[in-house]
Amino acid sequence: MTMDMGLIKKEDGWRIPDELWEQMEPLLPPRKPHPLGCHNPRVPDRDAMNAIFFVLRTGCQWNALNASDICSSSSAHRRFMEWTKAGVFQEFWECGLLAYDEVAGMDWSWLSMDGAITKAPLGGEKNRSQSDGPGKKRNKEKSAH
Repeated sequence: MTMDMGLIKKEDGWRIPDELWEQMEPLLPPRKPHPLGCHNPRVPDRDAMNAIFFVLRTGCQWNALNASDICSSSSAHRRFMEWTKAGVFQEFWECGLLAYDEVAGMDWSWLSMDGAITKAPLGGEKNRSQSDGPGKKRNKEKSAH
């Protein structure tokens, strides 16, 4: 393992293990062809997922990935948005939950949902006067007539 400017450049124990990647990879949506048919090669999915998990585990900003040699921040964030929209992380979480249930057992009777609907603390009054938006007359003096 080597370090450069405090950032890890090679295997550091934070990368997705082969066994886990074999379970994750089938959940990824198929790649869409580039509209022009030619472009820079796409960052490998595993590198993008390693970068996403690095951000999620460390709490660093996306742009910090540019110094890590894992994956560029723009590629990782674009893939994160794409995979979130496709439900990849939700499906992986569900698979993990079910696998844990098979191994250790889960008491599903303890699960619950919670929610609350409340007024926004700074939401203002319900019947407050409307703001002077664009196109409304403001500070017009009354005519003398």
